[in-house]
Amino acid sequence: MSLRTPYLLFAGDAPDDLAAKTAHGVCDWRPEWCVGQLRLDGCRAALDLPEMTIAEGAAAGAKTLVIGVANRGGVVGDTWIAPLVEALEAGLDIASGLHVRLSDVPEIRDTAETVGRALFDVRHPTRVFALGTGEARAGKRLLTVGTDASVGKMYTSLAIEREMRRRGMKADFRATGQTGIFVAGDGVSVDAVVSDFVSGAVEWLCPENDPDHWDVVEGQGSLFHPSFAGVSLGLIHGAQADALVLCHEPTRTNMRGLPNQPLPDITDCIRMNEATARLTNPEARVVGVAVNTHAMDDGLAYLKNLEARLSLPCVDSVATGVAPIVDALA
Repeated sequence: MSLRTPYLLFAGDAPDDLAAKTAHGVCDWRPEWCVGQLRLDGCRAALDLPEMTIAEGAAAGAKTLVIGVANRGGVVGDTWIAPLVEALEAGLDIASGLHVRLSDVPEIRDTAETVGRALFDVRHPTRVFALGTGEARAGKRLLTVGTDASVGKMYTSLAIEREMRRRGMKADFRATGQTGIFVAGDGVSVDAVVSDFVSGAVEWLCPENDPDHWDVVEGQGSLFHPSFAGVSLGLIHGAQADALVLCHEPTRTNMRGLPNQPLPDITDCIRMNEATARLTNPEARVVGVAVNTHAMDDGLAYLKNLEARLSLPCVDSVATGVAPIVDALA
């Protein structure tokens, strides 16, 4: 799917900024696509964007209202329906990453059909994918992988794409999750693809390209996470990555959401990701480690020690930037 920009970001009635993390991600990485924010009564999340009504957003050129808030169960809140209908009537498309489809809400579906506007449920693929083949294809690909889920794979991928483009390199971020799709404007939410077709979906997402072009593929989950290893493996095989970047959050004591599952050793993660990646690209290798040091008092010292231990560039994609990792691709 491909979304029309610019966006008006809908923060709804989010109780805090964490509940509006999708909106924050889009605002952080594509501020030039964001004309403003729409908040309902009681909203406690705030973006660094002008406050706008639907009419003001449309007048400012917004083409798509992006639902940037997630709630329990991923449902369309009752108080959201009226402003979403108003957005459609004002000429905006609506894009959502919620579990519940916009098209399953009668008032929204019927209005969209009447006024000829599009509804994008980005979590749910709109096409059928072929099985992956593992056949070699031109172009270069980098995939972010993780020691755990939610350790910064999207932010690291976007930081690498930005650094590559700053240097004049040919590079495109390839989104594989709902927030990434809003940031990229298109993509495939691979966790909603039937498992047999995940690798084929990734092959479709990053097809053959110029020999010096890099697709920077957003990773999902972790090979070591019992809940998400399947989608992680499908991504690894479909990307046929030349380069892997391992993402890590060192302050955790257990895998996300699994209190009895300890974090794996980082060297084991490097070996396992390289071994599985080499099934479809024998030259695949980990070229660096991106660490989220936000919760650490001695983050820079940790990076320095880890770099000495692994003999790989170790960075924090936010705090230090990713230039050493891009250097390693030369």
